[in-house]
Amino acid sequence: MNQHTPELPCHPGPFLLVPDAVLLPEGPAEGHAVAVADGSFTAVGPAGELARRHPSLTPVRLPGQLLMPGFVDAHHHLTQSFGSALAFGEPSEIFRRVWVPLEGALDEESAYVAAKLAALEALRGGFTTVADAGTRADVDVDVVASATRDAGIRCVLGLVCNDVDSGGPPDPAGPPRPRRGHTVLDRAERHLARHEGDPLVHASLAVSIPEAATEETLRRTARLAAAAGAVVQIHVNEHLAAVERSLVRHGLRPLEHLHALGALGPQLLAAHATLLTPREITLLADTGAAVSYNPVASAWKGNAVAPATTLAERGVRFGLGTDGTRGDGFRLAEAAEFAQRLAYGLVTGDSSCGAGWTWLEHATRGGADALGLGARTGTIAPGLAADFLLVDVTTPELALSWDLPWELVRRGNRDQITAVFVEGRLRLRHGRPVGWDGEALVRRAAELAHEAVGRAAITRVHPTSTTARERSVAR
Repeated sequence: MNQHTPELPCHPGPFLLVPDAVLLPEGPAEGHAVAVADGSFTAVGPAGELARRHPSLTPVRLPGQLLMPGFVDAHHHLTQSFGSALAFGEPSEIFRRVWVPLEGALDEESAYVAAKLAALEALRGGFTTVADAGTRADVDVDVVASATRDAGIRCVLGLVCNDVDSGGPPDPAGPPRPRRGHTVLDRAERHLARHEGDPLVHASLAVSIPEAATEETLRRTARLAAAAGAVVQIHVNEHLAAVERSLVRHGLRPLEHLHALGALGPQLLAAHATLLTPREITLLADTGAAVSYNPVASAWKGNAVAPATTLAERGVRFGLGTDGTRGDGFRLAEAAEFAQRLAYGLVTGDSSCGAGWTWLEHATRGGADALGLGARTGTIAPGLAADFLLVDVTTPELALSWDLPWELVRRGNRDQITAVFVEGRLRLRHGRPVGWDGEALVRRAAELAHEAVGRAAITRVHPTSTTARERSVAR
């Protein structure tokens, strides 16, 4: 295994990297190189040709390394990192019992540390971009922006635009309880303008679930985002309970309700979308709306697995999201394929379920497209941001390669990631952040997490694993 890669450039360019192969959309290209300057790829092609075109650059040769696009996490909750393990063994709609109380217990420092801790985990897992679906902590959302910027990861930053009180279980037959509609929309406009031109932070709007916003706010956030070239992140058709509440209240499923309001379109990023009818898949395809397919979240606390192979076949835009479960891009891609195989492939005799490349592609450029960043990142190509990974392909899992894209999906893991670059800058090397103290952050996070969880009114259905074992043994 290659543990001694050459010294890597710690500046955004210009530099010329010559790995064993470069992962392009059509597959691995051996003998290729990339040139980087001002944070972007300026050239991608045969190494000899690029060396001749850039005589002033000394090629940095990277034997045993694959250069591939960074993973894109299309759905995250960065300020929930303190309670990641609180979701284990819990049934659906845990946001009411766990996440809302936890985020409500965060102050400015703990929100910053929680977000930066999540960003560090994401970088360690090969993610160069994360989409934050908006914090409900009572802090300025710029705290999250600062955390991701300081960590060095690209962030699509959601601002929660809820204007209906959803602090407790709503009466499904009763009217929504509106609050602060104009204030929410004013904040939304300011948020979209606030990060214009920021190289790493891209503004987004968010509504927790359709029932958490008035119909006017759902319409207006869609229009605001579309005009700004941003996305609106909404948890849609995730849990059976929410689908049934929508049917009782509107006579329509949540996605159908958004369509009736005119809120479906390329600006919508529908989080989860696990419970889709054929008609709703058609609505997604026809309107150009995007989905974040979150397979690990489905396994941990969902009611179903999104029909992602069908979405791919129908041309529905989608990316892969962690939902804050675990920050490992390779394991996410593997879970995406594995979930499709179990939920759909076994009963239909589909042994391929996307042939590997589908999940690798939607974990990178498909995710970037779903977030509205397809023209900025997600692919190794001239003019796009130099957001990429170096992966050691001399490991026992990858050295005997017959089909590298499949192997990356089925046998890749974050231990094989040598380096992570975002916007052309080296952000992580051998699992450690460059330019700041990751170990100190983890220590501080552990202190603050105990305090925050201790004061949050969290309600769990299931006990810890050790308590559950004690009860099982006692029985």
